[in-house]
Amino acid sequence: MGSNATADKSADKSADKSADKTSEVVDKDKSEKSQGDNEESHEKVDAHSLHGKAKVAELPPFTFERSSKLFARAKERIPGGVNSPVRSCKSVGREPIFMANADGPHMYDEDKNRYLDYVGSWGAMILGHCHPRVMEAIETAVRRGTSYGAPARAEVEMAELMCEIVPSLEMVRMVNSGTEACMSAIRLARAFTKRSLIVKFDGCYHGHADSFLVKAGSGLATLGISSSPGAPEEITKLTLSLPYNDVDALREVFAKKSDEIAAIIVEPIIGNAGLIRPTDEFVKCMVGLCKDSGALLIYDEVMTGFRVAFGGAQELHKVKPDLSCFGKVIGGGLPVGAYGGRKDVMEHIAPQGTVYQAGTLSGNPLAMAAGLAQLRFLKANKPYARLGEITELLANGFLEIAAKEDIAVPLQVAHVPGMVSFFFTDKPVTDFESALKCDTELFGKVWRGLVERGIYWPPSQFESAFVSTVHSKADVKETLAAFEASLREAIK
Repeated sequence: MGSNATADKSADKSADKSADKTSEVVDKDKSEKSQGDNEESHEKVDAHSLHGKAKVAELPPFTFERSSKLFARAKERIPGGVNSPVRSCKSVGREPIFMANADGPHMYDEDKNRYLDYVGSWGAMILGHCHPRVMEAIETAVRRGTSYGAPARAEVEMAELMCEIVPSLEMVRMVNSGTEACMSAIRLARAFTKRSLIVKFDGCYHGHADSFLVKAGSGLATLGISSSPGAPEEITKLTLSLPYNDVDALREVFAKKSDEIAAIIVEPIIGNAGLIRPTDEFVKCMVGLCKDSGALLIYDEVMTGFRVAFGGAQELHKVKPDLSCFGKVIGGGLPVGAYGGRKDVMEHIAPQGTVYQAGTLSGNPLAMAAGLAQLRFLKANKPYARLGEITELLANGFLEIAAKEDIAVPLQVAHVPGMVSFFFTDKPVTDFESALKCDTELFGKVWRGLVERGIYWPPSQFESAFVSTVHSKADVKETLAAFEASLREAIK
């Protein structure tokens, strides 16, 4: 329970077993109240059992009056009215929707409209909103204080647990965001290798540090920005951005500059240009080139870590990167980040070494408590097989709908457990360039239709959607029915 975040290590193993059994009962009760069909959702999923059998949920017409008023107020004091660009919903042709609360797979806006949520705080809410284990852990921790600015037990337990789960991790440093984790990892890589160049890939977004704002995905792609003013050219010249999945381009760069390249940093499964999977050849090429040249391989698993598999994308790829970056899931919805990897590399971080990085709120006790509760629940309940089945069910449903004779819209769907994207195009999406060629206008029309039917999909073609462990078969039925109705309306 909440006390697990600070319990003695010796008691953790035995306590977790009994606590997890208790939590399963609590979680089941809560899920049944919020979604109503929990028993059905845990049965073996038939990939063809849902399609075409649902109707769009009977919901009253949505109104957005309060959201509209809040947006008008926000624009007076917040640039663009939002604190992160994609939230503006600018690329999908409407004003942002202001949320008021959430529970399980649902969010509720200021106008009391209910949505099935496929944003999930951009991947953090793998157990859904307000999971009882996570909430209890936060409530217990907050009564002890919100921040210490001094070491605490939960930081040690988080580092130990992450290293236990992810074989490539020997040491970990906690930070406050994915941006901070990636920024710190490349500084460390440069110091360790005594080289300056960083290789990244078009469409991969590693946060908004100057070094990364070159052909980045996510919000830059959504807003049509190729790079950001304010990022000095002298710094961006030290970043070489290559096409994702392009083995020839990668080999060519290393043939010319291998003794100058400090690291490759990569989204092992892209989530910031829509979902794009790597080829096996591409993964093997990155590993081999880094090994031969002495460059470090950095896996940015801020999105994929503990989501696509318990050990992240590196578990799926059977790869042990030199460094890895994390966020999202390890904070249970609170601000968090981490980077870690080989001990001989991590020992260069101050105060043990000379590479400086610090943070007032690093290892914040609330974030550690929430993240520990979430990771421990995932470890005890192993939900990834079912998460994969539900995600596949949703992906297959999208394809079946688009292929209907009276719709016949070209559609590509990419998915891994817990993540999914659809692209309106007849060509496979294998890199950022091919993602840019999809029909974003049609995506915007479909997105607006989904929102008006109670489905909150990421408001950008270039963002992955996230499925949680509490999304049910009934939720998938509702989503597919809304998608079909929205697509039919959009192509009229």
